[in-house]
Amino acid sequence: MNLRILFYLLFPVVFCFSQNRKEKKKYTIDASPFYGSVLLHNPDISHLITDHPGGAILSFNRKTYGLEEWEQHYNYPDYGASFVYQDMNNETLGKNFGLYAHYNFYFLKRNIQFRIGQGIAYTTNPYDKETNFRNNAYGSDFMSSTYLMLNYHKENIFKGLGFKAGISLIHYSNANFRAPNTSTNTLALNAGLIYDLDGGETFEYLPKSEKVKITEPIRYNMVLRGGLNESDVIGSGQYGFFILSAYADKRLGRKSAVQLGADVFFSNFLKELIRFQSISFPEMNVNIDDDYKRIGLFLGHELFINKMSVVTQLGYYVYYPFDFEGKVYNRIGLKRYFGDKVFGAITLKSHGAAAEAVEFGVGIRL
Repeated sequence: MNLRILFYLLFPVVFCFSQNRKEKKKYTIDASPFYGSVLLHNPDISHLITDHPGGAILSFNRKTYGLEEWEQHYNYPDYGASFVYQDMNNETLGKNFGLYAHYNFYFLKRNIQFRIGQGIAYTTNPYDKETNFRNNAYGSDFMSSTYLMLNYHKENIFKGLGFKAGISLIHYSNANFRAPNTSTNTLALNAGLIYDLDGGETFEYLPKSEKVKITEPIRYNMVLRGGLNESDVIGSGQYGFFILSAYADKRLGRKSAVQLGADVFFSNFLKELIRFQSISFPEMNVNIDDDYKRIGLFLGHELFINKMSVVTQLGYYVYYPFDFEGKVYNRIGLKRYFGDKVFGAITLKSHGAAAEAVEFGVGIRL
């Protein structure tokens, strides 16, 4: 299952840190039961919203104190790993178990915590054409999953014990790795406890160093992406795809760069979709010889954290012989730099909220 690579690439990254400098090491754990509702983001899943899901989020966190420059710029965040158990309280959907890497960011004198976690989830009851045909949300056992938390967060109230409460959003989708893939989004209230494994010992944050202006010339990037996906026609089969991307980026400062570039898409699932529609739906005026390739131009932004960065891109197809989900597309994902030039990337390509594929890529920045 290719989605496992998401965990293998991301999980070690968040625990990488310098070994040749003395660091203050402090760890916390937290547990947050939650209870919420599945959002009706698509009327096709209305039959699956029958009760309120519940579960728990368990987390292990490594705190930062400003030894690395990026820690100071992001107000001394935490990073760590988390496990999410969710009972969908619906026989068709079953239960989900997720493993994530996450970052915690702090605001308002560190009383407000925002967490973003990305990982993979296993569902106990995916779609099956004979035994579970009503589950049009989860088409595979393993899915990509993202969760967000916005909490009031107070540590070390009494002997290392603290409290947190707020709201969470948990998303499950296999990004059309296999149909069906309508996905679910759960909005929940959560409350729980935090425990400092040092029993409440406090460390001082290193003072923020003077900001150094980063200037770079325009850099040029080449990326090769690939993976497997399937059209929305259940049973049409999974097909490999690859994408060639070239773009220029200009660094705006320590945190940001803007991008301008082009993609060439070789999406083999469209070959089968073109064949299927040309034969089964003649009223759609699809010709079996229609070209499956597409070319797009895009604008993008890259947010640099440490060796990781977050990429967002908005594109428009300038070569679009076959109509599939419209001419506007978007991409969001993570990059991990290995040195100054080479990077790996995991991105989600979609058309609005309709996911097309999880892309696994390798690239070079010159």
